[in-house]
Amino acid sequence: MKIPLVAPALGVALALTGCAPDTAAPARAAERFHAELAASRDDAACALLAPKTADKLPDPGQTCAEALRELKLGPGGAVTDVRVWGDNAQVRLAGDTLFLHRFGDGWRVRAAGCEPVRDLPYECEVED
Repeated sequence: MKIPLVAPALGVALALTGCAPDTAAPARAAERFHAELAASRDDAACALLAPKTADKLPDPGQTCAEALRELKLGPGGAVTDVRVWGDNAQVRLAGDTLFLHRFGDGWRVRAAGCEPVRDLPYECEVED
């Protein structure tokens, strides 16, 4: 999946108007996702995926947890950067880049295992 990097200018505009977005919540969600993977709690990691992502990830006859195990996503590591625009966020960890969406019950992972492709959008292992 190609995920475009959306409007960094929006973050600047919000900061100038005094409405700085909360970056802690999406950062915690990204760290929690990778912590569950590192602890081999793949079902718990699947519960942190956006519904559409969790539904799309497994192949027929496969569970979400089995699909995550097969991908062998690298370690997350420390948060290095968080960008929030509206209900969407990009969280860069030392070993991964994730895209998240804010739902009524909190931030969920839309895409993980993402790497930039030169001047093109990101390509991701886990995506919606």
